[in-house]
Amino acid sequence: MKILIVEDDENILSFLQRGLIEDGYSVESTTDGKDGEYLITQNIYDVIILDWMLPNKNGIEVLKNVRSKNVKTPILMLTAKGDISDKVLGLNEGSDDYLTKPFSYVELKARIESLYRRSIGESTNIINVKDIQINIDTKIIIKNNYNINLNAKEYELFLFLIKYQNVVVSNYMIEEQLWNTEEYVNSNVIQVTIYNLRKKIGKDIIKNFRGLGYKIEI
Repeated sequence: MKILIVEDDENILSFLQRGLIEDGYSVESTTDGKDGEYLITQNIYDVIILDWMLPNKNGIEVLKNVRSKNVKTPILMLTAKGDISDKVLGLNEGSDDYLTKPFSYVELKARIESLYRRSIGESTNIINVKDIQINIDTKIIIKNNYNINLNAKEYELFLFLIKYQNVVVSNYMIEEQLWNTEEYVNSNVIQVTIYNLRKKIGKDIIKNFRGLGYKIEI
């Protein structure tokens, strides 16, 4: 899962980055509202954590602007503003959830997972793809009563393809989603990851469209 954090408190930002990266998420961040809006409109994220009070452009302005541009990525507002009127304003402007500072990391992580499930059309922690069952809380994958062991990149790639099921996903989209921007990734790394994933879950699950990309058809 790829997460963007827009938070100007360096201590909170460092705390969130460290925890999420240790838990296997891909994380990008900025401390500036204007930069955050640019990143949101230019990149693909699974969940966005957006602070309310930000320099140059506050979180509500960013929220209104990206929603007006039809960005549908789940957004969790993170703020010290705890009044009901503030929560209502954030939700009315397009936030999907609201968490008041100080907060528990465990709760924040649970809310992120909940937003992600909703974004891929699942109300529970179980995803079914043909004869495969995925528990996104435990990351256990079962096919024909046998566990399938995927490494972190294979697992994230599988979920990414499920999220965009019935759509051809290009190498560029995969690179942007699964690898941090500072990492160099060539097409061979992606092809090897796809090859290993298809070998483990079945070649019939992921279709290869030569020169275009890959697709899970459901």
